[in-house]
Amino acid sequence: MNHISQANPDANLPDLERGLTLLETPDPRSTALHQLALDTVQQADGVAYWVDARNTSSSYTLHEMAPHRRLLRRIRLARGFTAYQHFQIVRRVIKQASARTGCIILPNLASLYRDEDVPAHEAEPMLTAVLNALAEVAAVYKIRVLVTDAADDALTEMVVERVETAYECERTPMGYRFVGDDYETTVYLADGYWQTTIPYWVDLLGVAEEQADTAGIGPITPATMGGA
Repeated sequence: MNHISQANPDANLPDLERGLTLLETPDPRSTALHQLALDTVQQADGVAYWVDARNTSSSYTLHEMAPHRRLLRRIRLARGFTAYQHFQIVRRVIKQASARTGCIILPNLASLYRDEDVPAHEAEPMLTAVLNALAEVAAVYKIRVLVTDAADDALTEMVVERVETAYECERTPMGYRFVGDDYETTVYLADGYWQTTIPYWVDLLGVAEEQADTAGIGPITPATMGGA
């Protein structure tokens, strides 16, 4: 399902289901995350926990993109600068989460676990524990959990295998394009007008037949047109 974002009326965004959702962004600090995250916070009731990595949650960007400051007051932000800090912050968030929690946002989830100061024999078990804990709290409390990753390695595969839904995002001249199993951005709104795409019209009208059914109809000639 898709909808026009309440947080950003110019954006056409997918509806996030409860559970783990992966957004594969074009780069680690893509503002596509901010669009989808703020929209999810707007839709969900309760406090939103944002566990940041790589300084993705720029205060300027959040204030610039949020529709009003009341929305930002519902976000509890913590930053991890190492994998070990990130791991401990996630543990604290899991303990504080409840049925009143709106959503949990974790940009660049696996990024810090790739750092050279984290041995592989520690990185994978730590990330596995984080993913398992997030999946469990999402299932128990029916929470939307949004994570991002912009890499392509073994840790990325661990994230992909654990999430329930995944969307790829790419930047286009008209805005961000989101694609998932049940969703594709087909409409862009800018400067007061709609920009549609071919998939939009295919979805609306169906696929045209390559050749119309003309059984019983002969070629057009002067005779058939009533001419001499």
